[in-house]
Amino acid sequence: MEIKFKDIDCMDESSVTIRKYRRRTTVPSKVFDKLKLRDKDKLKWIVLKDGRVIVEKV
Repeated sequence: MEIKFKDIDCMDESSVTIRKYRRRTTVPSKVFDKLKLRDKDKLKWIVLKDGRVIVEKV
């Protein structure tokens, strides 16, 4: 899968927080707004063999 910069609408970063068995990350506000996320929405995480991750709104 090749990603071209002209195809990118939004790019941001977030940190991972680990507390005992809980692992959390925050959805950056730009991404949250672009995906029109709401409380209780679900995200699908797809990890490719080359280490890239795709996150989709379910």
